Amino acid sequence: MRKIFIKELTKISNKRKNIYLMINDLGYNVIEPFKKKFPKRFFNSGVSEQNMMGMAAGLSSEKNHVFVYSIANFPTFRCAEQIRNDIDYHNLPVTIVAVGSGLGYGHLGYTHHALQDYALMRIFPNMLILSPGNNNELVQSLDFIIKNPQPSYLRLDKDENKETKIIKQRIFPGKMIKLINGNSKKIILTTGSVQKIAIKLLNKKYKGYSLFSMPIWGNKTKMNVKNLIKKYQEIITIEDHFYDGGFGSWLQETINNTSIKTKITLH
Repeated sequence: MRKIFIKELTKISNKRKNIYLMINDLGYNVIEPFKKKFPKRFFNSGVSEQNMMGMAAGLSSEKNHVFVYSIANFPTFRCAEQIRNDIDYHNLPVTIVAVGSGLGYGHLGYTHHALQDYALMRIFPNMLILSPGNNNELVQSLDFIIKNPQPSYLRLDKDENKETKIIKQRIFPGKMIKLINGNSKKIILTTGSVQKIAIKLLNKKYKGYSLFSMPIWGNKTKMNVKNLIKKYQEIITIEDHFYDGGFGSWLQETINNTSIKTKITLH
């Protein structure tokens, strides 16, 4: 997904002159196409992630859309205060691009795992989460956030998806994309790079269920999602994150203190 992201961002930046890309001395062999084409709109802050967020906030306050790119743990927990005070509080158009969702960098140990990032990022009131599960969803999510700049968290899988054909369609926060048609009342709902796992479970444990994906979600989408949830009898959520504070937990929160009887199970 990383190379698809840079390819699309470079293409978009040909028309939009206010797009900037920042890194923290990471991303080599991926970010070069953007850096080469737009050297004046590319910054390497060095190993200084908190300063990087401050710089991104400053640039974005001048009507620019800044993309901050790093391995998932570095631009999230290490910069939580700067994200809260400098970006989210001021509702600035900064997109935090986190690479290595879940255990994408598993071989580097716990310090590089992204299993609690949803929990952190979704507590910021203005933050939108974009968690594409394939190349199509990535391109569509990027298209949405470019047209609707705001504080956002774009979570990417480290591995490259082998899909080659990009089919563009309009998506928006809270939209459920149908991947496999089945039971109209019992569904599996994913977010992020777990669709292959979901398909395996569909074939073994949840035969006949429909499979959906929700690549864009967050605090401001709860009301719309609530109306979607009540259509179903059972929803199985699958994600690469701890149960606490994750996507499934967020989905359950949307129907707290309501009369909605949909059974939501976190897998």
